Amino acid sequence: MILKLENVSKSFGALTVADGVTFSVPRGEALGIIGPNGAGKSTLFNLITGNLLANEGRLEFLGGDVTRAPAMQRVRMGIGRSFQIPQPFEGLTVFENLLTAAAFGRGGREADMVDDCARILDETELIRKANTVAGTLSLLDRKRLELARALATGPELLLLDEIAGGLTEGECKVLVATIRQIHARGTTIIWIEHVLHALTSVVERLLVLDFGKVIGIGAPDEIMASKDVQEIYLGIEV
Repeated sequence: MILKLENVSKSFGALTVADGVTFSVPRGEALGIIGPNGAGKSTLFNLITGNLLANEGRLEFLGGDVTRAPAMQRVRMGIGRSFQIPQPFEGLTVFENLLTAAAFGRGGREADMVDDCARILDETELIRKANTVAGTLSLLDRKRLELARALATGPELLLLDEIAGGLTEGECKVLVATIRQIHARGTTIIWIEHVLHALTSVVERLLVLDFGKVIGIGAPDEIMASKDVQEIYLGIEV
């Protein structure tokens, strides 16, 4: 298993945001995470990346205990992520954004990472905008850059947080095709998403969170046929 969580819990005072979360992800899988707003999805990502530390439980990555490991250590071990709201260095060019992510995420000299960053720009369809200042990009290209920056850190495990949110149907299809290509070459992915048709076109399994608890995990068709899941999504287009 590339990632394993055992009874992971996190509270802020009386508010429990992760409640005994247990699941594992084999290398090469794409796992989708769904749940209503406030279910604890982004909190779970923050626990995996080390932006938050669990109050209880254990997290393993590549067979090693990372429960107390800081975020930078986890990045350099191979956990990369995108954020729901793109957070580029707006005054830097697209290419400079990637070089910065690669240098700090992997540790090393920028000069040694130029070729790989160029490859990632090509893969994410940003190569023609390499010298464009990031703050001037469209939403689709900002999402592409968020994905590219995560890839530049050299992840063994790629976490995607609602990367399709806010895009048109056509833009979504373009981005999903890129994600599918990244997964096809062996990258393990955990993807939080409300755009379910995009998510289920890539992932092999779905995990459902509600009030910080895992209420189901399995094949997408099986999960979406669950009465509990349908009740949670009442009012949300499936």
